[in-house]
Amino acid sequence: MLHLSPSAEPVIVSERADWLVVNKPAHLLVHPTRPDGQFTLLEWIKRRFAGEFAAIVNRLDRETSGLVLVARSPAAASRLGKLTMRREIRKTYRAIVSGHAPARGVIDAPLDRVSKRAPAVVHIRQGVTVGGYPAVTHYQRLAVKTAADGGRFSLLELALETGRLHQIRVHLAHLGHPVVGDKIYGPDECCYLRFIEHGWTPDLAALLLLPRHALHAATLTFTWDDEPVTVSVPWPEDLREFWER
Repeated sequence: MLHLSPSAEPVIVSERADWLVVNKPAHLLVHPTRPDGQFTLLEWIKRRFAGEFAAIVNRLDRETSGLVLVARSPAAASRLGKLTMRREIRKTYRAIVSGHAPARGVIDAPLDRVSKRAPAVVHIRQGVTVGGYPAVTHYQRLAVKTAADGGRFSLLELALETGRLHQIRVHLAHLGHPVVGDKIYGPDECCYLRFIEHGWTPDLAALLLLPRHALHAATLTFTWDDEPVTVSVPWPEDLREFWER
């Protein structure tokens, strides 16, 4: 199965004095989550711009590819943080999901960590929960396909009103159309534990179809010094090949 290597290099797609936009490959952590020495996007940036300030403005899950905004000064970090709080940094994503999804819709369903209310196989797993944190996802279907073996898939474009942990993945699973390759919210959450213990195996490949979830942060739009800024990157190679195949 073709996929991006964990060692694939990030690419700077837009650079200003105040900020950078970087196209992050799948499988690369954005910033350290534990002191185990794993290489991260933040470390790559600090090596590339040695001695300079760098602060991640929007994070992506390890397996999600696409655009990450990075502040290059404390003042820029503060300004971009305020834009984020006012929801003035607009992001669109693309995802390949299982099944033929509705043409368009809005998923308005609160989210929280499942383990707060009941035992969970995966501690970090989020779920739609009464009394959870408000979460709203807009989606539209761009295309559908039926594979030779009868598998049905949809290509979606998504926009967020909120930015909860795993929001798109949880909402799409709740809709009944989980993201292809999702080890936590796909066909069996135990896939995540099996992957952690044994790595990518033929059994997981047969169940998940892709070695990472098919989610990509495609576009960032915001206003900076009264100038509209839009940065876009194309569909990554591994997801394009899966969809075309």
